Amino acid sequence: MSGHSKWANIKHKKGKADALRGKITTKISREITIAVRMGGADPTGNMKLKLALSKAKANNIPKDNIQRAIQKGAGALEGQSFEEITYEGYGPAGVAMMVSCLTDNRNRTASNVRNAFTKGSGNVGTNGCVSFMFDRKGQIIVDKEEYEGDADELMMIALDAGAEDIKSSEDGFEIITDPAAYDDVEKALADNNIEVAMSEITMVPDTMAELSGEDAEKVQKMLDALDDCDDVQDVYTNADLPEDDEE
Repeated sequence: MSGHSKWANIKHKKGKADALRGKITTKISREITIAVRMGGADPTGNMKLKLALSKAKANNIPKDNIQRAIQKGAGALEGQSFEEITYEGYGPAGVAMMVSCLTDNRNRTASNVRNAFTKGSGNVGTNGCVSFMFDRKGQIIVDKEEYEGDADELMMIALDAGAEDIKSSEDGFEIITDPAAYDDVEKALADNNIEVAMSEITMVPDTMAELSGEDAEKVQKMLDALDDCDDVQDVYTNADLPEDDEE
């Protein structure tokens, strides 16, 4: 989400996940339910479900919650009808933002998202106004604290499996793939007993907007406000924020 400080944002999110366990569980359970309704309960061949289950595992969602979400999606339990909506717009300092939502009430979601943009000194735009700045990519993170192997070996395993790029930071390795090669790279890492800290299909910005000071604070406050919206699943931005020293 934010270039070279992506890892810091991941750690920041995990801290928020621990503090807001109930909200995170609800959002991911909803994502699992929708994935099952759209593509069935077998993650083989259902990429949305596979990614949702991976997210559930990364956030330590209880197995009972996961099973209930799957049953609800399969029709075994009565549940609400949700749909996917993506909003696009600009935040403080003109940064691009894409907000992915799952909702059972379009009017409520639109009102909440627009309110977060307005309070954050941003504005919601039309479809396509910022999406052209992003590419859909697979992103896999390997934590350096969990990986004791050779960096060059990790690079060769990932690239041989079809990865496009691998970047090293102080805390971890970020592997970027085309979505079509995502499964192959994940499998190659698993076959070599390389533990993955996080993996997802995400929207990667073409260029970054490096922010600091008041602008960075305003963008972070707006991101937090959007994360607090129950219907918001993911927020993508080209804002390159400074690392969070609280972690």
